[in-house]
Amino acid sequence: MTHRIAIIGASGYTGAELLRLIATHPEMEVAALAANSKVGQQMAQVFPHLRHMDLPPLVTWEEIDFDGIDLCFCALPHKTSQEVISKLPRGLKIVDLSADFRLTDTGAYERWYGNPHAAAEMQQEAVYGLTEFYREEIRAARLVAGTGCNAATGQFALRPLIAGGVIGLDDIILDLKCGVSGAGRSLKENLLHAELSEGTNAYGVGGTHRHLGEFDQEFSKLAGREVRVQFTPHLLPMNRGILATVYVSGDPAAVHAALSEAYAAEPFLQVLPMGEMPSTHHVRGSNFCHVGVSGDRVSGRTIVIAALDNLTKGSSGQAVQNANLMLGVEETAGLMLAPCFP
Repeated sequence: MTHRIAIIGASGYTGAELLRLIATHPEMEVAALAANSKVGQQMAQVFPHLRHMDLPPLVTWEEIDFDGIDLCFCALPHKTSQEVISKLPRGLKIVDLSADFRLTDTGAYERWYGNPHAAAEMQQEAVYGLTEFYREEIRAARLVAGTGCNAATGQFALRPLIAGGVIGLDDIILDLKCGVSGAGRSLKENLLHAELSEGTNAYGVGGTHRHLGEFDQEFSKLAGREVRVQFTPHLLPMNRGILATVYVSGDPAAVHAALSEAYAAEPFLQVLPMGEMPSTHHVRGSNFCHVGVSGDRVSGRTIVIAALDNLTKGSSGQAVQNANLMLGVEETAGLMLAPCFP
């Protein structure tokens, strides 16, 4: 069975990544594409690497006839996304890639994103889109909220450890490096080649990064008590990839065992042999996440390192994985592409 798909916000990096994945999906067909800033253009003009695909022209989202559309991916910025989604047909299945429906507490959303939630009533039906941990809820959902790419990486490293009670909860340190595509396609001075290349910098320092809202929500829910991690992201002059280094108190063997058990049956989560470390090179362009564990020279301390592609497993690949569940399609459909190396 072929499912007809619409993408709103198709001219951004996550929109292009959705199309790259759908190109080899056995049960998805792109029926409509919207991108207000590129209206009237063909995708071959916006993204020449997709010129081999037979795709509809870009229109405004208001021009899309949603009759016959089975699912819509919404790849818009936060704030804009909730305003658009609130106007879409009520029966339409939606996977939102923005931050707008990730936080169940709309007050927390306002604190982290600086504006009141414009579709608070819809927040109540949204399911958090970390597929491996909300699979059954996603399968039955109408609206799924994709996670932040940084938030997904940190959670893959930590959720089984918090749930299993094998680490201390009051001294978790998460140091993360992210490629520049995580900041989106909009022009920003600090992302110009001359400003970014040959250097790196921390941002969101001191507990100001918005993905902390997701960590607070998800880790505290898991633990049944407040959990606040120390989190510092860094911007690296690479196009794709996230590498998260997590420092925890706990026995390395117990940590490795908890992760191995949690992900033993997961097609996209690969726990490496003890002491082997992942690289962003090894997951580039794929829906895989690699997780490594090492002991530290300080007794009772453990280092967990997770790597994924921010545009694939961290965003658009996750979105397709969730859409597969929502549509009753094999979860791995369109997503078993091998990583691109070198």
